[in-house]
Amino acid sequence: MHNEIENLPTIQETLKKNKVKINKALGQNFLFDLNLTDKIVKQSKPIASTIIEIGSGPGSLTRSILKNKSAIVYAIDKDIQSEKMLSELKTIYKDKLKIIIVDALNFPIWNLGEAPRQVIANLPYNVGTKMLITWLKYIENFDLLTLMFQKEVAERIVAKPGSKHYGRLSILINWLTESSKLFDVPSEAFIPRPKVKSSVIQLKPLSKPLYDVSFESLEKITHMAFSQKRKMLKTSLKKINGEKILKDLNISPNLRPENLSIIDFCRIAEKSFHYEN
Repeated sequence: MHNEIENLPTIQETLKKNKVKINKALGQNFLFDLNLTDKIVKQSKPIASTIIEIGSGPGSLTRSILKNKSAIVYAIDKDIQSEKMLSELKTIYKDKLKIIIVDALNFPIWNLGEAPRQVIANLPYNVGTKMLITWLKYIENFDLLTLMFQKEVAERIVAKPGSKHYGRLSILINWLTESSKLFDVPSEAFIPRPKVKSSVIQLKPLSKPLYDVSFESLEKITHMAFSQKRKMLKTSLKKINGEKILKDLNISPNLRPENLSIIDFCRIAEKSFHYEN
């Protein structure tokens, strides 16, 4: 099997051989550096028995994951061309590789295979954050997520309170997981070459959320607060009688949202839910 993998065409050759048309609407930027994909997988060890890859494309990351013989890989891609591009890998790995042609944005990946589950993916730039927000609602079904985003998005994910990147995404993710940035990826590592840099981040689900509050209420409050980021909280939370809620919680209504901790937002969300009901 090892020799068979070594004899596979390069990613560039796979694209050429299958006459692949790059679909900008799908946010396609294919990684072709196999040393880089090996590095991503190495950072994800120990590899779980179920690995879910989104946007597998020509299979560079798929190849690196499949080197771990214990894993069953679910390669998901909306682009029907992916099935052709992965066909040689499928011939080698047979049932170890499950190819699913579907829009991952609306697909319950948390039900795939058996636990423990990991997600290892170079996510499409245009819908990556949307996917992640959905997965957070089912985070208990995953052991680890190793994901590539635009560098700017990665910085928002790992941002701490008080920083310029801190916002709704930082709060929702770090309420449920421990996030870390692993490394940056240069634009030269992709076909086609994107205009932005990328970063690989890792999310380790917490055994329980930082604070017991509903996802919906926290999502609502953070959206409200950060949609008017430059305004004081008493203004951005006016619709829910925010000034009274903040005073009840001993939080200054004159603060801006980036000055509050994740726990502060959880307390506001909890209090606003009780006021509404």
